[in-house]
Amino acid sequence: MTYLGKRIRIERIINRNTRRTVIVPMDHGISMGPINGLENMKDAIQKVSEGGANAIVEHKGLVGEGHRGEGKDIGLIIHLSASTSLSPYPNVKTLVCTVEEAIKLGADAVSIHVNLGNGQEKEMLRDFGRVSNEARIWGLPLLAMIYPRGEKIKDEYDVNAVKHAARVGNEMGADIVKVSYTGSVDTFKEVVSGCSIPVVIAGGPKMDSDREILEMVKGSIEAGGAGASIGRNVFQHKDPTRMVRAISSIVHDGASIEKALGILE
Repeated sequence: MTYLGKRIRIERIINRNTRRTVIVPMDHGISMGPINGLENMKDAIQKVSEGGANAIVEHKGLVGEGHRGEGKDIGLIIHLSASTSLSPYPNVKTLVCTVEEAIKLGADAVSIHVNLGNGQEKEMLRDFGRVSNEARIWGLPLLAMIYPRGEKIKDEYDVNAVKHAARVGNEMGADIVKVSYTGSVDTFKEVVSGCSIPVVIAGGPKMDSDREILEMVKGSIEAGGAGASIGRNVFQHKDPTRMVRAISSIVHDGASIEKALGILE
């Protein structure tokens, strides 16, 4: 029965036909405060849902602020990890929510953040193992956001480090893994080929141009990726709805860069 429950829930965050997804993380408030684009969560959620995003990621305290109250429905992923930029150790993530709490709040899935190469890696992996077990018991899909980010890491976009991160998520029992894009189709193919679960890319800091964002998404799809989990480059865009539509056209419809850019005009 838990397998059936997971299969039903995962279709709320992944398109059942394309087997790909466009996720918009909105969990930045804990780490960065009420940044531009997330001052009003109801407004932010409505904009990306109208654009066709498959799911959002948010923390437990904001569930209900614009989610499923009105407008187009959108999948809900509740984030279980947190740290703040005010901490001397911002890359050390702590569990602040449980799988059971998330279920009670109506989550379709949960997510966890782990930074590898960090001095506190062992604690984050221990938490990952606990969450993975609980999610499996309850039949709740698990998104693992995993980055090589810590004292031992020289380049967090290095393909060897990123494909290692993706494989960790795979072997720890995640259903989807989110990693950084490695900069090219060929290198990202290495990441995808070493991981048997769907791999989505992170968006990272706000980029300089729309083309740059869309080229990154297109490259990841051409490499066999399963979509994108992009936050600031969506909700801080001048038109978040159109940006989601442009990204979705590439992820779900295989649109060209030029066609996707046309959606933004």
